[in-house]
Amino acid sequence: MTPPPAYVPGHGLLTDRVVVITAAAGAGIGGATARRCLEEGARVLISDAHERRLGQSLAELEKEFGTGRVAALPCDVTSEEQVRALYDLALERFGRIDVAVNNAGLGGTADLVDMPDDQWDRVLDITLNGTMRCTRAALRRMRDQGSGVIVNNASVIGWRAQKGQSHYAAAKAGVMALTRCAALEAAGFGVRINAVSPSLAMHPHLVKVTSEELLEELTRREAFGRYAEPWEVANVIVFLASDYSSYMTGEVVSVSSQKA
Repeated sequence: MTPPPAYVPGHGLLTDRVVVITAAAGAGIGGATARRCLEEGARVLISDAHERRLGQSLAELEKEFGTGRVAALPCDVTSEEQVRALYDLALERFGRIDVAVNNAGLGGTADLVDMPDDQWDRVLDITLNGTMRCTRAALRRMRDQGSGVIVNNASVIGWRAQKGQSHYAAAKAGVMALTRCAALEAAGFGVRINAVSPSLAMHPHLVKVTSEELLEELTRREAFGRYAEPWEVANVIVFLASDYSSYMTGEVVSVSSQKA
């Protein structure tokens, strides 16, 4: 197994940018992205459906980066009203929205033959419809200012088959298609939209919904023989949010070490 590299320090890639991140409480990709954006000089509004964890994350980030650069608002991405309120707060608090990172999603494992409609519907509503609601809300504000970047979180499961993942795979494939189509629409008013497609990034929520045997199997498939650290995915999100990716839109970037 190849050990993870040393943590990469900030280089000011997002200095003075305003970033809105969903599902950013805790130790997953969203939380790592919030920290990385702050390290790169951004002002950040974090949200999450879990209010208690969101408050803890806000307190930790404020202690490290100061109260003026980070704010939080609970948001359930299945609610259009709450999504609208999130982006309204970003404008009220920071005056603009430069980057939206749509990270909220819901997984789980269930064979389709045994899956009830409500389980399918909930995964699709959070993972795909929620991404659509947040993308739409961000686009409406960014269109008015004539600039902005949106980064959606997809998954390699949107490309690759895995048993028990038909609902999640369908949702993530939808996120990829949404990203590509919306990017063509947004280019005319100066907004770029891309997505990351991680293979296996370890975080506490994944451990709760995935068996130890499956995690071991998925880890063996990775060329480095290990899972990604959430901050390694966040690094790619920061790249897509920054001016270093200025000619990229409608792209889905695989963050994966899986063997060919």
